[in-house]
Amino acid sequence: MADVFSVVSSQEQFRGPIMTVVSDEVVMPAGDTHRRDYMVHLGAVGAVAVDEQDRVVLVRQYRHPVRQDLWELPAGLLDVDGEPAVQTAARELAEEADLKAGRWDVLADVLTTPGCSNEAIRLFLARDLAATGEKFDRVGEEALMTVQRVPLDEAVSWVFSGEVRNAAACIGILAAARARDTGYSGLRPADAPWSDRPGR
Repeated sequence: MADVFSVVSSQEQFRGPIMTVVSDEVVMPAGDTHRRDYMVHLGAVGAVAVDEQDRVVLVRQYRHPVRQDLWELPAGLLDVDGEPAVQTAARELAEEADLKAGRWDVLADVLTTPGCSNEAIRLFLARDLAATGEKFDRVGEEALMTVQRVPLDEAVSWVFSGEVRNAAACIGILAAARARDTGYSGLRPADAPWSDRPGR
């Protein structure tokens, strides 16, 4: 359908280190033109890290736009040129939870808010967890971030109770529970193609 909705002009409204706001004039199927404002985002990855006791690793972090501490997955931006997504996820798991994983699979690909952004997140299932043996300095909001291992079934109940509201965490927790219940069959390899990755 992208060839139907042709862009006749595009103007950058704002540029920041993580996102850019763009305004496009888009021709609709009836021939009329409408302005569409949207955010161009770096993209991100998340690690749904499940240990041998069937607990998922969650972090609690302050998020300024909503002025709340939220339960989230260890996650981060695709901000290193050329870095494979799974390597970014491994780096974030180490930096945020002091963990490494012996096995990585693609769990889910998510377009977070396609009505106003191209932000895409790839969620990886990380298993065979072990401590990195390193401690990372955390700054900014991450300085007060806490890490907790929550039984996966309890984390699922947190999604339904509203205790977990971060979109990637909700999807990752539910997908991990479903994957576990099917014996982790049918998951894609960690290097599977990712057509939605920004910048491709």
